[in-house]
Amino acid sequence: MATANEIKATARPQASTARTERRAGRVPGVVYGNNQPPLTISVDHADLRQRIYAGRFLTTVCDLVIDGSKQRVIPREYQLDPVKDLPIHVDFMRLAEGAKIRVRIPVHVLNAQDSPGVKRGGTVSIVTHAVEVM
Repeated sequence: MATANEIKATARPQASTARTERRAGRVPGVVYGNNQPPLTISVDHADLRQRIYAGRFLTTVCDLVIDGSKQRVIPREYQLDPVKDLPIHVDFMRLAEGAKIRVRIPVHVLNAQDSPGVKRGGTVSIVTHAVEVM
């Protein structure tokens, strides 16, 4: 049984272009880090789109299953098509055991309308939209 934080991917041969992967319904990507050479992969388009739009994608540690072997990764960046708003590329960073990384956690204000200051006519002023955590 697969866990919720498991993403299935396939290794992409060097001869394969990103365009051919997108035509096949897959999103090209790269796995880098942990003093290993970068690995080009492709991920299922529907699965990746669902994870991105569900939220918390860039702050969730995942197990990337590449042709049967598991690697612990964290998504670092994804690119969306400017017109269709669909994912066109994704980058993952490998995590070694005991590794320390920096992650930007988004700040969400809850129940601002219920605060006494807002009820008296004040406003909520957000200074920063993310907090960096190590």
